[in-house]
Amino acid sequence: MENFIVSARKYRPATFETVVGQQHITGTLKNAIKNNQLAQAFLFCGPRGVGKTTCARILAKTINCTNPTAEMEACGQCDNCLSFQNGHSFNVHELDAASNNSVDDIRSLIEQVRIPPQAGRYKIYIIDEVHMLSQSAFNAFLKTLEEPPSYAIFILATTEKHKILPTILSRCQIFDFNRIQVEDISNHLATIAQRENIAYESDGLHIIAQKADGGLRDALSMFDQIASYANKNITYKAVIDNLNILDYDYFFKLTSYLTAAEVSQTLLLFDEILNNGFDGNNFINGLATHFRNLLVGKDAATIKLLEVSENIKQKYLDQCRQTELSFLLTALNLANTCDLNYKNSKNQRLQVELALIKMCHIRSVVQLAQQPLNLSNTATDQDQDKKKTDVVAEKAESVPTKIESQSPPAKTEIPSSPLIEEKPKISTPASANSISINIPKKNVGTLIPSLNDLERLANGEEDNGPKKATGEAREPFTYDQLLEVWNKYIQILKSTDKINLFTILNNFAPKLLSPVLIEISVESKTQEQFVIQESVELMNFLRNQLQNFAVDITFKQVERKIENRLYGNREKYDYLVNKNPKLDELRKRFNLDINP
Repeated sequence: MENFIVSARKYRPATFETVVGQQHITGTLKNAIKNNQLAQAFLFCGPRGVGKTTCARILAKTINCTNPTAEMEACGQCDNCLSFQNGHSFNVHELDAASNNSVDDIRSLIEQVRIPPQAGRYKIYIIDEVHMLSQSAFNAFLKTLEEPPSYAIFILATTEKHKILPTILSRCQIFDFNRIQVEDISNHLATIAQRENIAYESDGLHIIAQKADGGLRDALSMFDQIASYANKNITYKAVIDNLNILDYDYFFKLTSYLTAAEVSQTLLLFDEILNNGFDGNNFINGLATHFRNLLVGKDAATIKLLEVSENIKQKYLDQCRQTELSFLLTALNLANTCDLNYKNSKNQRLQVELALIKMCHIRSVVQLAQQPLNLSNTATDQDQDKKKTDVVAEKAESVPTKIESQSPPAKTEIPSSPLIEEKPKISTPASANSISINIPKKNVGTLIPSLNDLERLANGEEDNGPKKATGEAREPFTYDQLLEVWNKYIQILKSTDKINLFTILNNFAPKLLSPVLIEISVESKTQEQFVIQESVELMNFLRNQLQNFAVDITFKQVERKIENRLYGNREKYDYLVNKNPKLDELRKRFNLDINP
């Protein structure tokens, strides 16, 4: 019985033409051979299974071929090609840096470099996984890599270029290998299946290509596995069963349930998926990928981003026409949020189910948000006008009608409107109709309410203006009462995060210029503006605590006197003795000295 050879080895490319998905690399290498512009050191880097070592061997075989073709491919018939294919070539040396990463291994390699080739033009040294070399081995390799003999060519291969020293990188021609496209892998698998007389479905090969994530070697390994599992009949169902992949039909069916807001069917389908052994995190990631595919299928320019077979692509195009863009964007955001919170959740199943329930109600929420836009403009305007005038009527009764200022008093009246309903009048204290407020010259608009605020109130904006005190509208108070209320407010500020305001108000005590006018001392214009911004809460507090709605504040800029600072120990000691003379007696009793 003939020994089985895995497809990754049996169908390993032997020429540049048979390399899959790396035409930018193979074309450059063939032109370099043709023009005799070969570098003395190459670095092939890229993910696993994309052809780095394969291209290194093909390059080593081609440059020593005595009869290359016109396309700069090895003939495969000369003595050098035959010895290379049989593994007997003395001109090609391969070193696995993962197991030979010491300085002694590199020194042994350097000794071999000194010996010229006995047959052929070049001696090629292929070092695989070169990033595994130690720091000392890299340093020992530097000089030889920079100035090798004319017949020596080094080809380094690695999956982690960032681990290689910059001094090594600067001495090499760097070739970055790309991940192989899904379509290229699928076509290559189809070719191998035809050679091996294996029946296949294109959808199944596409699933294998997607699962390989750009690595042809991984795809060939899965191909052999599924061919054995399905007895040389690779079907779509055999692939998803063997690789534990969620069927596309699950996601298509689930999307139809979500758009129809069928919560019960959605949860039952998710339960079926869990019972089949699939992980919730993989499910939510697959659902997000499904929404992404529906999203890119919306535009003809992005349909090429669907890396699926033609049958599945047609299903995507049919469903994306029935799904709104707003639903896809919102559902994609919910799926992404669920994925981020999945690992930190203690009840992971509930996390996914909650996201699915939210997705079911996306359409109803969007329709509810758009519902006011369907009303007629006339009805909307009438409702807004009625609401506005009702608020104005309610607020007008509680706003003072007489304001004394330095300008002649003016009476403001609210224009009547046919939409205002007549309401019973609320009796107010007699003094409330004749309140007099002393208004300072500066910052009037920020300290007291005015009739101009009625427009803001009618529009439904929050009323952050000073509030009217409860009880008597104008209760007289003394300076001691003011200080008591002032200190109480300062303590409140100290317990909160308003430290800056606390510092400003705590520097100077307030002054009572008149029965209702309080003067606040500040050190700069900046402090004054800062206090003005915070004056609403201060005014409300003072008026409520002092039971006087006529209370007002003004500002005075003063210079703060700074006492002489005590820098030396003697100055500090004299200051303390001045405060407490017994301190000097204590020092003398214990015969203590003062450090200078």
